[in-house]
Amino acid sequence: MPPAPTVVGDGPQKVLALHGWFGSATGWGPLPDLVDGDRYRYAFVDYRGYGARRGETGEYSLAEISRDALAAVDALGWSSFAVLGHSMGGSAMQRVLLDGGGRVTGLIGVSPVPSTGVPFDEASWQLFSGAAEKREARYAIIDMTTGGRLSSTWIDRMVSASLEDSDPEAFGAYLEAWAHTDFAAEVAGNPTPVLAVVGQHDPALGAAVMEQTFLQQYPNASLEVLANAGHYAMFETPVALLTSIERFLDQL
Repeated sequence: MPPAPTVVGDGPQKVLALHGWFGSATGWGPLPDLVDGDRYRYAFVDYRGYGARRGETGEYSLAEISRDALAAVDALGWSSFAVLGHSMGGSAMQRVLLDGGGRVTGLIGVSPVPSTGVPFDEASWQLFSGAAEKREARYAIIDMTTGGRLSSTWIDRMVSASLEDSDPEAFGAYLEAWAHTDFAAEVAGNPTPVLAVVGQHDPALGAAVMEQTFLQQYPNASLEVLANAGHYAMFETPVALLTSIERFLDQL
């Protein structure tokens, strides 16, 4: 049995939270501490090879993340729920939508990877594929995706947390999963409400990418751009992000 997810709050509105490539169930910055537990109930899960599941092997695929996440909410007794996904988790949340049998009430993607995967040029692929083993590559990626404008102290801490909370083998395999898995044809036209929230300073997964993917694929999708944020809005602008999330959830 995998470890139980970290549950925050006991409110009626349930949210399954899927972390990003550099994240973990505990890698959401101040966001969990800001949750209104009387209104919402969040389940923060780890993927195989991350956090409380370090050392747990698997195929490290989006399909596996979906199966494990649905098993986690089944164990909690949740019959319906929204899904919050950051970065890689934004791709995985769409797999949960497809696999969940109508149980997903809405999707909130924070700088989410689209269902098309992500194209890379050769130099970028070398950088990202080296990040499983190289601390300096992880630093460069976080610095780049937050607009090259943030404290080196904070970036160092993000890198350290990432290294501590992920197995290199899993980390490397998940890159292939989120970058090269394309299931766009399966989500096209899905009527589920979707919110994509991106940072103004994210050059990788910003507004233009959302307009070409999520907003084209989901007829009930909307886009919000957070000022003064890059790829890690839960750290950079947590209150603004939470406000956007709550506004969306309250409309479901």
